[in-house]
Amino acid sequence: MTAEISVSVGPSPARRDALARRIQLLVVATITYNVIEAIVAITAGTIASSTALVGFGLDSVIEVSSAAAVAWQFSAREHSVRETREKTTLRIIAISFFVLAAYVTVDAVRALVGTGEAERSVPGIVVAALSLAIMPFLSAAQRRAGHELGSASAVADSKQTLLCTYLSAVLLAGLVLNATLGWSWADPIAALVIAAIAVKEGRDAWQGKGCCAPTAAAGCTS
Repeated sequence: MTAEISVSVGPSPARRDALARRIQLLVVATITYNVIEAIVAITAGTIASSTALVGFGLDSVIEVSSAAAVAWQFSAREHSVRETREKTTLRIIAISFFVLAAYVTVDAVRALVGTGEAERSVPGIVVAALSLAIMPFLSAAQRRAGHELGSASAVADSKQTLLCTYLSAVLLAGLVLNATLGWSWADPIAALVIAAIAVKEGRDAWQGKGCCAPTAAAGCTS
């Protein structure tokens, strides 16, 4: 008598298509929100002379490029074509992480050496608070779908959305502390920590460590 071995082959073709459509919708929502966020943040940052707000707006632009790369990957109907686009998409996401880390580092150093003081910005506080509330849900939904589908690029992009949540928290804390207590050093210190996280996520995306294969989806790490 031979023992039967059960082997998981991942989602069915129909389930893969459903997950791909879900990721597309989440990516569209992310792009739409980030375009609005970028316009508001850059405009408010320019008015208030806030490099943190302008940097946050530029981060939104980078997030759009990452999400657009994933949208391009999942625009293909055939699963095999999406797989061939995976590596290119991961490279784009990784580069966007590195660009973000470089900008945040430069901006944080400039803030620490005291190159100008930002004025209080109520619109900046509002957009940071909204991002802090919205981004975690978008990130979690895309990460779950990416894990189940076995898509490293979708998981990597969800991590960048989560990083935007961290940046939102840092920006919100910095704007509030600057407006109430005048603690200008808190934001750049936290921003340097986020830059280090961005470098790690960029390296993981470049190496394709965003997720594992669909056949071992239960072993994916978040």
